[in-house]
Amino acid sequence: MIALASLFGKKTPEVGRTPADVVFCENKWRLLRYRPRSEGVAFRTPVLLVPSLINRHYVLDLLPKKSFIEYFVQQGHDVFCIDWGTPGDEDRYVTFDDVCDRYLGRALRRTSDIAGVEQAHVLGYCLGGTLAAIHASVHSQRFASLTALAAPIGFRDGGLRSAWTRSPSFDVQAIVSATGNVPWQLIQSAFQLLRPTLNLSKAVHIADKIWDDEFMNGFLALEAWGSDNVSFPGACYERYVEELYRKDALIGGSFTLSGKPARLEGVTCPTLAVTFEHDNIVPPASAAVLLDRIASTDKHRIHLPGGHVGAVVSKKAAKGLWPAIGKFWADRDRKPPGRRPRSRAR
Repeated sequence: MIALASLFGKKTPEVGRTPADVVFCENKWRLLRYRPRSEGVAFRTPVLLVPSLINRHYVLDLLPKKSFIEYFVQQGHDVFCIDWGTPGDEDRYVTFDDVCDRYLGRALRRTSDIAGVEQAHVLGYCLGGTLAAIHASVHSQRFASLTALAAPIGFRDGGLRSAWTRSPSFDVQAIVSATGNVPWQLIQSAFQLLRPTLNLSKAVHIADKIWDDEFMNGFLALEAWGSDNVSFPGACYERYVEELYRKDALIGGSFTLSGKPARLEGVTCPTLAVTFEHDNIVPPASAAVLLDRIASTDKHRIHLPGGHVGAVVSKKAAKGLWPAIGKFWADRDRKPPGRRPRSRAR
């Protein structure tokens, strides 16, 4: 689609433009803190965003006025985000526990330490929401709240990906042994097979919109993100498939995190689950089951029309979804006693 648009002189706009500082880094991943508005933050509790492990974090910061992150910075939140980076060949032995317990745990502790508080609001998007929910099942005391945004929790959901992953012909051990890190091209092709005519429908759609600069900027930014994927660390991927997809161990109550039971009833913090009616990547039932299993009595669901990505980064989201998430956080927060200084790069 990008090549087609270039024939008409359309250039991909710069993405991820909200100013941020790197406040922590380890191996390939970084913790970003977005610079607050000039009048400072309006809420005591910071927000930590956990994107999917296989997609770039800047989907939440696509373009000015179409940026989830920019919106919440302007609302006065102290916003942090994990950038998982790009794994190298040497990361083939990075485990699920490394990512979900150690890396995420350090990001959460660092976020809270910098903000000078004990807890943070944590929002996990897609697989990032799965990671956040599992971490919360063991360390719920670190969470001011958990927001699971289109996050798969139950993996026997009747969807195509669930069926394909459980197929006996899918030899995950052979793939990991041969490739080390599972190539992003393999993962991307699976997503494309969920809707094999999608690229054709996009081409037809943009034919009528090619002269609409605002539309094309948003379209090309999203296409650039969709083509900028990340390989999956092999050891982490193998456990992800074998235990979450094939055994549905999180729902079954047999999953562990660094040797500790990771049962969803351990989630006691306020929890919001966001699902989308036309999400072909994470069916609504897969995400909504979180609320049936957790122990928290402060739990809520937002169910909206739209798909897995478009419903999160669209103009409509800026008028509906984003304010609803902001209200969920604000209702469980209070204003700080004084203005906190801007962060500095480290």
